[in-house]
Amino acid sequence: MTSIVVAAVVIVIGLLLAGIYNSLVQLRVRSDSAWADIDVQLKRRHDLIPNLVETVKGYAAHEKSTFEDIAKYRSAAMSATGPEAQAQAEGQLTSALRGLLAVAENYPQLRASEQFISLQQQLQNLENDIQNSRRYYNAVVRDLNTKIQTFPTNIFASLLGFKQRNFFEISDAAERQNVAVKF
Repeated sequence: MTSIVVAAVVIVIGLLLAGIYNSLVQLRVRSDSAWADIDVQLKRRHDLIPNLVETVKGYAAHEKSTFEDIAKYRSAAMSATGPEAQAQAEGQLTSALRGLLAVAENYPQLRASEQFISLQQQLQNLENDIQNSRRYYNAVVRDLNTKIQTFPTNIFASLLGFKQRNFFEISDAAERQNVAVKF
């Protein structure tokens, strides 16, 4: 009788540990997937920027420093890795884009251009997609980090090398705003 009880306890503990492990793996995979989604949205943004810059250049060629800043920050954003570095680089790029769109405000014929309006709309849609992707990623990371920190999962997670993930946060208050798009 005692051997049956011991076997039942071992089985229950084994199932409990398997459940903990599976939930940690599931959250890790979801966080990797969410990060990949952010990466895709950011790549789309990076691909759109040269078109926007070229359109503005046609009307405001003398704004050389603005174009150089965008090229520099776009390059930095494309090479950044990890949530912290990516958030910082994207914040700088967003600020540079705000500068570009501010330049565009000074050129009524540019603001009336169908190509420019289309690019602005695409950028606004991408900004919304990026914001949604960030929100989802941060929610999954929150769930993973909570699971890793709570008892008894924290013991098992530590033994198996599960690490907390960083949130994808914009550090500067001015960078928290979407790119202003005005028609």
